Amino acid sequence: MLQAININKICKSEGAETRVLNNISLEIPPGEFLSIVGRSGSGKTTLLNVLATLVRPDDGELLYRGDDLTSMPEKGLNRLRHADFSVIFQFHHLVPYLTALENTLLPFMRSLKPASGELVQRAKDCLERVGLAGKENRLPGSLSGGEQQRVAIARALVKSSRILFADEPTGSLDKKTGEGIMNLIAELNREGLTVVMVTHDPQYAELAHRSVTMEDGALA
Repeated sequence: MLQAININKICKSEGAETRVLNNISLEIPPGEFLSIVGRSGSGKTTLLNVLATLVRPDDGELLYRGDDLTSMPEKGLNRLRHADFSVIFQFHHLVPYLTALENTLLPFMRSLKPASGELVQRAKDCLERVGLAGKENRLPGSLSGGEQQRVAIARALVKSSRILFADEPTGSLDKKTGEGIMNLIAELNREGLTVVMVTHDPQYAELAHRSVTMEDGALA
């Protein structure tokens, strides 16, 4: 069975002397829920960004379904990200002047053409799935932090991605709201979505099938 992602001896530096990732190898099978934990500055987010192809490594292999993504042109990576990957950041990066529905549809808003009725309905279904039915026309500023993060999750779901990368998805939320977000992510994983999550919270890390610990740019 092909791994969802397989990285071999990945290295990444910042500047001439600072090694952020040091010779990391890791396999992530399809359907796994993997958490990446470690102290601040240990390289967690950089590793996640490399896995999500948002940052290119300096050395090593990044294999996805048998293809080495480190040598793939940016145009090909863009197609792959659009088709198979979704990313949720700690700070949801919603467009403030777009409604919840429009923010959910952002992955498909590549031209001036309006989204098809089928896509609009899919986006509404995703918003309902994350508990925001009836709030499709609200602007981000009128939503709570937890609701804004739910819009970000709906935006990730609308693409029917294979892998969800989540970078501290509850870091800016209160405990109750964070637990709701984590329960939703765990539910999506049970339905077959591969999840790779950076978290500083041991309680949330325990929801994953497996945890790896980063320490000084390497797996501890």
